Amino acid sequence: MISVDNIAVEFSGKTLFKDINFVINPDDKIALMGKNGAGKSTMMKIIAGKQTPTRGRVNRPKEAVIAYLPQHLLTEDNCTVFEEAAKAFEKIFAMRDEMERLNKELETRTDYESAEYLAIIDKVTELGEIYYTIEEINYDAEVEKTLLGLGFQREDFQRPTSEFSGGWRMRIELAKILLQKPDLILLDEPTNHIDIESVIWLEDFLVNKAKAVLVISHDKTFIDNITNRTIEVTMGRIYDYKANYSHYLQLRQDRRAHQLKAYKEQQKQIADHKRFIERFKGTFSKTNQVNSVERMLEKMEIIEIDEVDTSALRLKFPPAPRSGDYPVIVKQLSKSYDDHVVFRDADMTIERGEKVAFVGRNGEGKSTMIKSILGEIEVKGECQLGHNVKVGYFAQNQASLLDPELTIFQTVDEVAKGDIRTQLKNILGGFMFSGDDIDKKVSVLSGGERTRLAMVKLLLEPVNLLILDEPTNHLDIRSKDILKEALLAYDGTLVLVSHDRDFLQGLANKVFEFKDKRVIEHFETIDDFLERNRIKNLKEIDLLK
Repeated sequence: MISVDNIAVEFSGKTLFKDINFVINPDDKIALMGKNGAGKSTMMKIIAGKQTPTRGRVNRPKEAVIAYLPQHLLTEDNCTVFEEAAKAFEKIFAMRDEMERLNKELETRTDYESAEYLAIIDKVTELGEIYYTIEEINYDAEVEKTLLGLGFQREDFQRPTSEFSGGWRMRIELAKILLQKPDLILLDEPTNHIDIESVIWLEDFLVNKAKAVLVISHDKTFIDNITNRTIEVTMGRIYDYKANYSHYLQLRQDRRAHQLKAYKEQQKQIADHKRFIERFKGTFSKTNQVNSVERMLEKMEIIEIDEVDTSALRLKFPPAPRSGDYPVIVKQLSKSYDDHVVFRDADMTIERGEKVAFVGRNGEGKSTMIKSILGEIEVKGECQLGHNVKVGYFAQNQASLLDPELTIFQTVDEVAKGDIRTQLKNILGGFMFSGDDIDKKVSVLSGGERTRLAMVKLLLEPVNLLILDEPTNHLDIRSKDILKEALLAYDGTLVLVSHDRDFLQGLANKVFEFKDKRVIEHFETIDDFLERNRIKNLKEIDLLK
């Protein structure tokens, strides 16, 4: 059991939160929720021991293992993927090596009665008590199973970590955490860089194999599937619900309705008391009553209504100019890098107004197909855009491509053309950049703010083929919902790559699956495809156990 006792965080005269108390029990699966800036990541860092609170402390058993996966990290580049993941067992291996070293020393020493000899025996005994209580594990098999579950191929195991992107390195770190079998796993946005199949595998692991889990996530389906408790951080305090995310939303709404009712009743009572004081102040016969009411008002604890985050994206795509009947036509398309075949003989026809999803594990060719459609890479076969197609493209790393030295306003001003330039401030306001915010440099923006800014650039010119590659990374739940509504209303053609199942559901009426170097067309909605594959993937997970 891990307890958070009276912690508070203050900086620059501002209190982020104070007097926070809660207990994490061995089997708790907790979602840590709250609006951006409420202090969720700070709270997690304190529990992880990475940050010290202004006051209070986190109490944990001496032997407890707490593993923490932050939003951003880089693994070292001096070993292979398998070697890096196997570092999860470093402490166990070090303990074994130390026992072997000490036993060899005992074999060579003859000072059996000396304090040093007895101290070595005590140390060997102490290490042995710990080491031999550890369940016997086939370490190589565990590393292999975990890496495969998180989307790596066997041929990746001996590749240097330096060959992998930041998202894949994040998976290596996640593998190390899961392999440690910690008493508490802390995860800050763990699904941002993993595909749907790996998310399903991770869900199964966290539900069925992990002990306690505390997670921050904007993936509604993920947190609903794994959590049984929700802690909301708001206005410097917390509310603790024994419920998953969807149930918590209803309970929060009920709580705020009760708060509002109690607040109105209290305000009426305060107004009545003040009228009484004003009316009878100075009346000798009422002096004691007036004094009593004044004291009661001074002692009254004023009911506060929890803040509601009213900032929201205002997003509507411009009407799409009419294109030809078939905006995208792909015939017998193949792409290889040296001996590595990404896909071969792919056929694809996308009709005007269709909303299609590209799905499949990372590395199967989804982004490569997009680059082929855009003419950014050389391919074998035919790949063409239809008549009068105007493309709007949001790349997976779009937010990171922004110039960090430009301000928010300069970023959009340099690409805006014509009459729309006069509306830039209003457009930025619709994306929650208002007032002095527009003069902030890109370098100081959060991931979510950069994503919103990249989306503004996309909307400055009407397009009829919208290609979005992982557009929801770093967006909060409300912003994702608003983007989804805008895409449902969009009258052009949509090609969407996303690992967020809740975001995908209801959006696509055709699915192209990238798998085993092929592109397979499914004439079904994304909902039907995901449900069919969820069952299939869960069966595969059972085989891995």
